[in-house]
Amino acid sequence: MKYLLFILIILTTFTSSAQKVTGYWYGQANVEMSGIQNNYLTELIISQKGNHVKGFFGYYFKDVYQSFVVKGSYDPATRQVIINDIPIIYFKTNSTMNSVDCITSFYGTLRVSKVKTELVGYFYRDKKYTYTCPDLRVNYTLYTEAKVEDSIFKDMSATRSFWKPQPPAPEVVMGMDAKNQVEIAVVPAPAPLKKTVNDISSSASSTKNGGKAASSHVTETEKKTSPMEIEQPVVQSDIIKINEDFKKRKQIVSKQIEVSSDSVRLSFYDNAEVDGDSISVFMNGKLVIAHQGLSERAFNVYIQLDSTKEVNEVSMFAENLGKYPPNTALMVISDGDKRYETFLSSDFKGNATIRLKLRRNSVAGN
Repeated sequence: MKYLLFILIILTTFTSSAQKVTGYWYGQANVEMSGIQNNYLTELIISQKGNHVKGFFGYYFKDVYQSFVVKGSYDPATRQVIINDIPIIYFKTNSTMNSVDCITSFYGTLRVSKVKTELVGYFYRDKKYTYTCPDLRVNYTLYTEAKVEDSIFKDMSATRSFWKPQPPAPEVVMGMDAKNQVEIAVVPAPAPLKKTVNDISSSASSTKNGGKAASSHVTETEKKTSPMEIEQPVVQSDIIKINEDFKKRKQIVSKQIEVSSDSVRLSFYDNAEVDGDSISVFMNGKLVIAHQGLSERAFNVYIQLDSTKEVNEVSMFAENLGKYPPNTALMVISDGDKRYETFLSSDFKGNATIRLKLRRNSVAGN
């Protein structure tokens, strides 16, 4: 009997120590201050290999979604996950577009029961923010239906459930400058966007022809009613050059992904060492956003698919090659309740392109 009990203890200990933290975790982080109600809806998608973990950390706060590539450690003896240097928007910020970040470190302990599996812990503030940024208490729950493979950073198009509904599509503001009509998409980003442009092809020819008479067609009524007349956007020569160079380069299609939503979010990360890569993103041959650097912090682009097309093409244009050519990125496509991951690689000869095909039955259902 004692021998059997000893075996059970050994097996229990082995099972406990062998428990991995690979998975899709979702939860809520709350500010650790009396009377404060601000909270963050957060997700942690990690893959464990040995004592190391890597993956994505993301959160919603007020009107913005932020996501990052993260790396950390896991101690099977203490069941503790540690991930350092996670920036989180200051909880008292009035504007998420012009906010400051609190640098935190996540310390979470794995808890397994018959009911659910949890990661319970804190986002501890950096010591230099002791008097400004509070700690955040977080409770993650494992979403058992989502499968996260150890090859999370390898080129793949496997799906994962995405637990938070998509934010609305960005507001699009139309403005008139003295020569061209320019469509500007307001896309959430760490800093205000100055280079977000769409449908520039006509601007190049207009510039070559002198670009006259466009302003003469604007009536006095239009001048009074158009708020964009106060600040007139200017199509700069570098934007025109990007459009021209994009057309000269070969479109290299790496894969086709079928999506169910007519509006998706694209998140771009530097997939390796951050080395100064800068890109532009095109949708069906039209410039969506330009001059975006790649880093461990994602920049997000919201796009509306054209349901009249058999496929929609998203292309990554390399503005430079960074320190280590070619220009590479990890793109995560968030499609309603699904996520897709793929690597993109561009240089001065070709644009990395992904084709998105909209499921027709989902369109009919809408």
